Amino acid sequence: MHIGFLGLGNMGGPMARNLLKAGHSLTVFDPFPQAVSALVEAGAAAAASPAAVAEANVDVIITMLPTAAHVKEVYLGKDGLLAHASQGVLLIDSSTIDPLSARAVAKLATAQGNPMLDAPVSGGTGGAAAGTLTFMVGGSVSVYDQALPILSAMGKNVVHCGDSGNGQVAKIANNMLLGISMAGVAEAMALGVALGMDAKVLAGIINASSGRCWSSEINNPVPGVLDSAPASRGYSGGFGTDLMLKDLGLATEAAKHARQPVLLGAATQQLYQSHSLQGYGGLDFSSIIKLYQMGNQA
Repeated sequence: MHIGFLGLGNMGGPMARNLLKAGHSLTVFDPFPQAVSALVEAGAAAAASPAAVAEANVDVIITMLPTAAHVKEVYLGKDGLLAHASQGVLLIDSSTIDPLSARAVAKLATAQGNPMLDAPVSGGTGGAAAGTLTFMVGGSVSVYDQALPILSAMGKNVVHCGDSGNGQVAKIANNMLLGISMAGVAEAMALGVALGMDAKVLAGIINASSGRCWSSEINNPVPGVLDSAPASRGYSGGFGTDLMLKDLGLATEAAKHARQPVLLGAATQQLYQSHSLQGYGGLDFSSIIKLYQMGNQA
C-alpha cells in the first residue's frame, strides 16, 4: 500500500520506519529536512509539502503533528491535505489534540469523501521504535476495520474507542491520570526519603502494596531506584514535562466544554506549569519530584 506520512519527529519517524518494514511504500514530509533524509535513506520518497503528499497517488495519509493548530493548518490550509487529496483516500491523525478539533476536521474530511480517524498513541518513543504502541481510535467501525492492518504494523494494541474524537478523549483522560499519578508518587517518595526511608526500599514496598502504579513501578521519579528510568539518567529522554503540560491543558480545556470538574487534573496542571517555568520543561515528566525537594537536586 502507498502511504503518505507527515510529521517525522521522535514518534512519527519510528512509526514510519515500521510501515516500511511491513512492506508499505511511503511518501513523507516534515519541515525539518534531516528528518526527511533519514526516512529517504530507509527507503521512503520525499515530498516538498503536504499538498505534494496528497498528490502522490497515496491510498492513506497518516499525520503525527504537535498541536491542534498544526493539524488544522496541514488538513485545512490552502496548500493542505483536504484541498489536494483525492476522494476515498483514508486519513489517520495520530496527533494528540483536543476532541472538538478532531471532530471538526473529521467532519470536513468526511463531507468531501475522505474517511478519517483520530488515532493518538500511547507507549512513548520506545514503543514507537519497537512497534508496540497502543492506538486509541475514534471513527466509524467500517473505517476502523479498513485501517486496522496499517495501525497494527506500528502497534500491538489497537482499540476502537467509539465515534470521531473519542480516540482523543481516551488519550487525554489517560494522560491526565498519568500526570496525577506521577505527582502523587513523587510526593510520596519525597516524603518517605525526607523521613529517613531508603528510596529503593520504599519503592519496593509501594510496588508490592496498594500504591503500586506505572509511575512507581516503571518510571519511578527518584534517581537510582530504577536504572532504566529517566530519573537515573538525569531525567533525559522519556515523556517531556512540556508534553505532559500540553496534555493536561487539553484535558482541562475539554473539561470546561463538558462542564465536568477535574479538580486533581487542574491542580496537577498547575504543578507542571510551575515546574516548566522553573526551566525543566525539556526533562522527563517524572522530574516533577524536584518541586518536592525544597531546592535539593534529586
